[in-house]
Amino acid sequence: MTDAAPGRKVYVVDDDEAVGDALRMLFSTAGLEVETFRSASEFLECARPGPASCLVLDIRMPGMGGSALQDELIKRGLRMPIVFITGHGDIPMAVEAVKKGAFDFVEKPFDDERLLHQVLSAIDVAADPRRGAAPGARERIARLSAREREVLDCVLDGKPSPQIARELFISVKTVEFHRARIMDKLGVRSVAQLFRVCLAP
Repeated sequence: MTDAAPGRKVYVVDDDEAVGDALRMLFSTAGLEVETFRSASEFLECARPGPASCLVLDIRMPGMGGSALQDELIKRGLRMPIVFITGHGDIPMAVEAVKKGAFDFVEKPFDDERLLHQVLSAIDVAADPRRGAAPGARERIARLSAREREVLDCVLDGKPSPQIARELFISVKTVEFHRARIMDKLGVRSVAQLFRVCLAP
């Protein structure tokens, strides 16, 4: 796990007070500064993000949702890393968020250790973007097999494994095998990193 360091800060935006309190405890225990907000508008009014910060954001909230907040931050030129918390049915929305620059998305119910790791990694990449790069990954895309390219195209369209299996007439287990091989060949560790590599200009 990445070590925490002074000055690192996490902003949590979630309308569920219990979730906000749990995340505050999780990040505080790791030595991070934490601010929680119950709405996107409250965050926009009060937060002053610094260079070593990350936004943990629920994708679905009353009023301005996570995607709309991301759009507003982009409009304001605030390029802080975002880790979205999403329900299973929100995966297409999360995929679109990654295409717009989000660092990653974590599905509910989320694993505390994975979420903490992603937040610390996001802060590291914000401080030094080179740490998020996968050297030579784009060149490796051309070396994927025809079937791997088909699976990759479906993943980039935000399609879940069962749907990919139906469309390609293969088993879900085979889809998962190809996905694992693709990520290994491209040198990436998360779906979000896969999007960043494949969708980079």
